[in-house]
Amino acid sequence: MGASLPPKEANLFKLIVKSYETKQYKKGLKAADTILKKFPDHGETLAMKGLTLNCVDRKSEAYELVRLGLKNDLKSHVCWHVYGLLYRSDREYREAIKCYRNALRIDPDNIEILRDLSLLQAQMRDLSGFVETRQQLLTLKPNHRMNWIGFAVSHHLNSNGSKAVDILEAYEGTLEDDYPPENERCEHGEMLLYKVSLLEECGFLERALEELHKKESKIFDKLGYKEQEVSLLLKLRRFEEGERLFRVLLSMNPDNYRYYEGLQRCLGLYSENGQYSSDEIDRLEALYKSLAQQYSRSSAVKRIPLDFLRDGKFREAAENYVRPLLAKGVPSLFSDLYPLYNHPGKANILGELVLRLEQSIKTTGGYPESEGKEPPSTLMWILFYLAQHYDRCGQYDIALVKIDEAIEHTPTVIDLYCVKSRILKHSGDFTAAAALADEARCMDLADRYVNSECVKRMLQADQMALAEKTALLFTKEGDHQNNLYDMQCMWYELASGESYLRQGELGRALKKFLAVEKHYADITEDQFDFHSYCLRKMTLRMYVEMLKFQDRLHSHAYFRKAASGAIRCYLRLYDCPPKSAAEEDDEMSKLPPSQKKKLRQKLRKAEARAKKDAEVKNEESSSTSVAKSGKRQVKPVDPDPYGEKLVQIEDPLAEATKYLKLLLKHSSDCLETHLLSFEVNMRKQKILLALQAVKHLLRLDAENPKSHLCLIKFFHKVGGLPSPVTETEKLVWRVLEVERPTFSQLHEKSLIEANTVFLEKHKESLMHRAAVAELMYVLEPTRKAAAVKLIEDWVNDLVSIGGVQGAVRTWKLKDCISLHKLLEKTLNDHDAALRWKARCAEYFPFSTYFEGIRSSVATSSAYHQTQKTTENGVVNLNNLNTVENSALPSSNGKVDKLDALKDLHI
Repeated sequence: MGASLPPKEANLFKLIVKSYETKQYKKGLKAADTILKKFPDHGETLAMKGLTLNCVDRKSEAYELVRLGLKNDLKSHVCWHVYGLLYRSDREYREAIKCYRNALRIDPDNIEILRDLSLLQAQMRDLSGFVETRQQLLTLKPNHRMNWIGFAVSHHLNSNGSKAVDILEAYEGTLEDDYPPENERCEHGEMLLYKVSLLEECGFLERALEELHKKESKIFDKLGYKEQEVSLLLKLRRFEEGERLFRVLLSMNPDNYRYYEGLQRCLGLYSENGQYSSDEIDRLEALYKSLAQQYSRSSAVKRIPLDFLRDGKFREAAENYVRPLLAKGVPSLFSDLYPLYNHPGKANILGELVLRLEQSIKTTGGYPESEGKEPPSTLMWILFYLAQHYDRCGQYDIALVKIDEAIEHTPTVIDLYCVKSRILKHSGDFTAAAALADEARCMDLADRYVNSECVKRMLQADQMALAEKTALLFTKEGDHQNNLYDMQCMWYELASGESYLRQGELGRALKKFLAVEKHYADITEDQFDFHSYCLRKMTLRMYVEMLKFQDRLHSHAYFRKAASGAIRCYLRLYDCPPKSAAEEDDEMSKLPPSQKKKLRQKLRKAEARAKKDAEVKNEESSSTSVAKSGKRQVKPVDPDPYGEKLVQIEDPLAEATKYLKLLLKHSSDCLETHLLSFEVNMRKQKILLALQAVKHLLRLDAENPKSHLCLIKFFHKVGGLPSPVTETEKLVWRVLEVERPTFSQLHEKSLIEANTVFLEKHKESLMHRAAVAELMYVLEPTRKAAAVKLIEDWVNDLVSIGGVQGAVRTWKLKDCISLHKLLEKTLNDHDAALRWKARCAEYFPFSTYFEGIRSSVATSSAYHQTQKTTENGVVNLNNLNTVENSALPSSNGKVDKLDALKDLHI
């Protein structure tokens, strides 16, 4: 390193390296310039200067200098190493690995380069290369503990657990009998537990248990020791010992659900599907009664029996569970009991039970069969629970009555307004839901959670400007948008993207969806520092878990939503490409002079407004940064804040395919993945890939209406293709001829017959009928009237689901909105769409989409109409009867309580 330099300059070169490591970049650059004055072609100095410049954001100069240095000294391992570090800083890991390998050809025993190479191999999951590099490091430095551990971990990751165990045992053989010293007990104990977990993973259960008992005195983590021991006992089916140990663990933490589950397994009383025989229920009941006496303060021991008890016993246990929590005022009670609503009959029992408590509190002030009086707040919490209960059962009108009664009882509880907002959202009134959420926010301006709930409701109501302004209340001063991005606030970006997509602003929607994708890339990058840290600190079990988590990172729901949203944007761009400037000018030239002038004025005003907003933001950001630090901090400016460049792409389907590949790799068990794959590949004319998507859809859910839709559409499209000409087309045709008989839905049937059979099978389902109707129109366009009739003839029946007051209709709001869009856009029948809208407005009176009579849209229009009438002196508002209060947003974001008007006499 700097060997070709005279002593004085060689010392300066060492100073450059030291300055780089200690982040004293100005000092390093000064030393490099001093050397280069005398030796302008010294390759290693040029390379180190370039590496230092890279750290001060002068990347282009950095690459130029490093390449020049490498050109001047191709046989220097320092130049190649520095080139690799430069690539690594830009996440070009494959190029960095190539540079490291070139450096190792020149200096094969360089510890630093080998260590850096091993980190990149772990990051890129080059596991065979990782094993080789770690072995080489161990050979060069066998007295270094981290090299032994790294070699063992490399074999474990390379699916060779038994070899990893042998390496750890060989390492233990090098230690003294009294090892470890007091300051290394925790780290050594972690290594021993990692070794036991390796033995367990390899199937050597007896050996693992023996090793655990043998090294008990050297294991510092006693809880981890017991949990590892009980896991081994369960797998060895030594249930009596396991039961004793689980009871010990419960005495340490009686609220750990995993310990109760393990105890049930040891007693042979655990079922994966939650189904138990009467005898098993009796034994479980006796077990938890004894545990309840032992751990009277544990909530888990009282909650778990509600999952397996039935009928009268469930009613009794549920009442004993909810009574103290309602009296105490626990807002999360409904969330706690929510999973029980999926158990047949239990929702009904819970509803009856809480209604009985409500009646008793109202009449006597106390619970049934109880002499004492309950606190006044108990009634409010009972009403709070009932509102959520009816909301879950789909009875929104009753839910709103209950929550309004609770608000009237105690109007200062924020949770009541949040729940009312949620009920209005479920009922379809997003505008009123946003207004209620904003009222809750205004009651406690320091509560970040309530603020976030409010923002979410505003985004669902497509109130983008107001949502952004509200979200920024909890960001740092200055560049607010970058703060939201830096905080990786993915729920906000996803909700914003969906809102922009609904409004047709594809550029902004893509900007938000791709920001989420960038966050996941950053999370993947963040694991890099842990490759060396975890080996050094011996957190080996957590390290391996972290690597497994990273491998399945892109299967997370947030990434799936972001990728799906981006693909839908690209599909829209492909179907409706944005107009070019020439086309817009051409359209403008066809307008009359008066309209042309108005349009130009409108565009000028919009540009001026945008420019002014940008200047204000820049001034705020600059003034804040100057005020806080005393000097101006320069932040990179986003060159495309509104995503305008994102929509100006030549091949939207190619961009969609990038994200589709990630979904197919990491979310192949998700139906939406293959629906998107079908849409993309049909547009790309990739017939066999579209066929593959159809096969996956039928494998996941053959009875799903979307799967049926794709199947019939695919073969209808294929049937309309011209006869094959090229060899490739003939090969594809032969594959289709072989594959079609394998679909049982099409066996010896035409597409029309297959569609009819599907209708007979699912004629009780609205969405299945909609799919059949759409296919009727696709297969036979002349039968559009019959397709519309198939949808309109179906009746929205009343059914009882869990509630005790009345019943709810089977149709879902989301499905009915989809059908309205189908009638309006796909079937292109405006009259049928209007009839459907009027019909749904009756079924969903709170829906703003269908303009239901009790929605904020309808109430607002009725209010404004009445105001106009009053101004004409026809109606006196003081004489009108009111029936209910409706929440409407005012200009300042709060809620005005306006009386809905009835029986207007004009």
